[in-house]
Amino acid sequence: MRYPEGHKEAVRANILERAARAFRRDGLSGVSIPGLMKAAGLTHGGFYGYFDNRDELVAQAVMLAAQQTAARVLSEDAVDRNGMLAGYLSEEHVAHPEFGCVVAALGSEAPKQSPPVRRAFAEAARGLLRAVDKQLRPERRGNALGDESLRLAAQMVGAIVLARLVDDTELARRLLAAVRKG
Repeated sequence: MRYPEGHKEAVRANILERAARAFRRDGLSGVSIPGLMKAAGLTHGGFYGYFDNRDELVAQAVMLAAQQTAARVLSEDAVDRNGMLAGYLSEEHVAHPEFGCVVAALGSEAPKQSPPVRRAFAEAARGLLRAVDKQLRPERRGNALGDESLRLAAQMVGAIVLARLVDDTELARRLLAAVRKG
């Protein structure tokens, strides 16, 4: 049976989208390839028609998740500094890691991964730093990141991680508000 042109790319994109959400929600070790493929309506054996191995899927899912966060919250065209902070440091972001920042959701798992996956996380982290820097210093020249941008990005990620850990809604709100205030 012949599939229409673009079918394989569409199926691959669907698998990546599901993987990006599942990894952020359940962790890298909490997602199985058979489970992911079943959720996509495919067989486990079909996985290898789209990806060479699990590491390729994870690396590409990390990059997709980073792109989604950048487009939604960190776009230099979409928001100013306050908008960036309000979008990133939101209760919704805390409650829904599957749609949030991959660095905040999975960054602590990155050092234990294979080199291709670590490279994807490194690029995602650098992208986050660059996006924050562009919001704070839109006129900057060159590639050097500002110290204020580095500080704020670290506080943003840390606030999300801590807000998810404290198991106290009011304290989580205070954490987010404290970083938004600067």
